[in-house]
Amino acid sequence: MSEAPHKPVLIDEVVEALEPGPGKLIVDGTFGAGGYSRALLATGASVLGLDRDPTTRRFAEAMAEPNFRWMQSRFSELEARLAEAGHEDCDGVTFDLGVSSMQLDQAERGFSFLRDGPLDMRMADQGQTAAELVNSSEEAELARILFVYGEERRSRHIAKVIVRRRSEQPFETTADLAEVVERALGGRRGAPTHPATRTFQALRIAVNEELSELEAGLEAAERALKAGGRLAVVTFHSLEDRIVKAFLTDRAGRRPSGSRHLPPQASGPQPTFELLFNGSRKASDIETFENPRARSAKLRAAVRTAAPAWKEAA
Repeated sequence: MSEAPHKPVLIDEVVEALEPGPGKLIVDGTFGAGGYSRALLATGASVLGLDRDPTTRRFAEAMAEPNFRWMQSRFSELEARLAEAGHEDCDGVTFDLGVSSMQLDQAERGFSFLRDGPLDMRMADQGQTAAELVNSSEEAELARILFVYGEERRSRHIAKVIVRRRSEQPFETTADLAEVVERALGGRRGAPTHPATRTFQALRIAVNEELSELEAGLEAAERALKAGGRLAVVTFHSLEDRIVKAFLTDRAGRRPSGSRHLPPQASGPQPTFELLFNGSRKASDIETFENPRARSAKLRAAVRTAAPAWKEAA
């Protein structure tokens, strides 16, 4: 396991958006190495850190803060974790989505094609592995996964090559799969990114059910936040950002066909969030230079209104 802690992006902007302080309880739904949690605790706030990855426990144990508690959990289960910790609601929720640099650095986790290891990709220690998905999915389903979750234009061709190869020998390692995908796409040819990048992203998202987890997590945050509470979400690719943008736009009553200057329709649910700012915030040039991972990061944030949570997504 890498000893270098994951460096959280947009940390100053996230703390500013959440407005933590003494007497406030913030849920850090993606604890990781604890970067956000430490910054929040430094303001005097109490923090409940959640992470589905059991390997992050050691970072939590090293913090030894009286106002901090860590639990292994999906962030979609944050309401249950709050209740377990003795709380009915909270003042803030933050999610830092995607895979962390710590997870990428651990070859045995199977997230990266740059480090050969077992084709696993699970963020938790349960469920289907990427190898099981690749070796058992029908060709059409595999193509769908690569196209939808990886936005891979040549998904059908890659799926066909994978199915043909696995009939001779099942996939077991990251390097094996990456090599097959690279050959299927005709090599790198000077491309700035590895040809298997989109394929690995798609498999990781599918294995961990990341998009459905995000949708459930946003709805859980809506129910858990008290009036005036704040939600801050950092995304790293377009699939995540589209979900967060659509959720907050809808919940703020800013549907594309309407106008934010008009009152909400009486027949529909009342807005449960007010956007803190239009659009998204991005990392500064300085942060991007110091941490290249921040280049694709986007922060969206909103304040919870007193309206009841919507019963279902619109």
